[in-house]
Amino acid sequence: MNLVLTVLEIVAPVFLLAAVGFFWVKLGIEYRTRFVTQLAMSLAVPSLVFTALQDTKISPSSLQALSLATIVSYGAVTLVAITLLRLSGLRMRTYLAPVTFGNTGNLGLPLALFAFGQEGLGYAVVVFAIMAIYSFTFGVWVVAGGGSPLKALKEPMVAATILGALFLWQGWHTPPFLTNTLELIGQMAIPLMLITLGVALARLSPNSIALPAVVSALKIAFCVAIAWFAGRWFQLDPVAFGVLVIQVSTPVAVTSYLLAEKYGADSETVAGLVVLSTLFSVVTLPLTLAFVI
Repeated sequence: MNLVLTVLEIVAPVFLLAAVGFFWVKLGIEYRTRFVTQLAMSLAVPSLVFTALQDTKISPSSLQALSLATIVSYGAVTLVAITLLRLSGLRMRTYLAPVTFGNTGNLGLPLALFAFGQEGLGYAVVVFAIMAIYSFTFGVWVVAGGGSPLKALKEPMVAATILGALFLWQGWHTPPFLTNTLELIGQMAIPLMLITLGVALARLSPNSIALPAVVSALKIAFCVAIAWFAGRWFQLDPVAFGVLVIQVSTPVAVTSYLLAEKYGADSETVAGLVVLSTLFSVVTLPLTLAFVI
């Protein structure tokens, strides 16, 4: 019973904030998603990522182990996804990015914070940062059907990740007044992302649920398995292990839908994956948390 209550205390704030966004839209109140998303992705999230990396107390050995486990996990997830998509005949451009990249920002960061505290958030930011670079290079290249992956370097989130990693590596710190400012800006990120997630879910309208349901279930299953084996292989400590499994197994990100819409992929199918995998996560994330904490 104590475990159940602990898990509920962790996941309840996440889904309640998403519910705020969902019902905000259903009540007909204006929500300017483009403005809020730009504010979050261009300012709040980069500030959160930079300060979390700069201030993290992760030991170099733990950071290296987690980084390698994350790279191996996403590499394995990509290979499994490519294999399954080729066997099933589904389009790579539509399905590969959503199946590979989870919602490590909107859901993964707050879950890690609520489940494991500031230490967990520090680990989660590392996983999120690696995923973000991979997503904005390889992921955009897949969805766009080509182009230069180096465009990702123009993304504020990628720049903040690289800069934060440099500060972490060198042991540098920004002046206190600047650190405090960036931390205040970064505190907007998690509430904004969760509320916007709810808004996005309220506005999505997938036409069919059968195929997205199967793909979503398979994604969650093999992502949990791959992250579990990678975490054990690299002998991560309990907090890092739990964060890795949670982050890699998060449902399809809303950004996958936005990218599909932007680059002319099958956005309706991706919308179905976002909605159904997020609905599944209401059950799967608490179960996964109960397994790793």
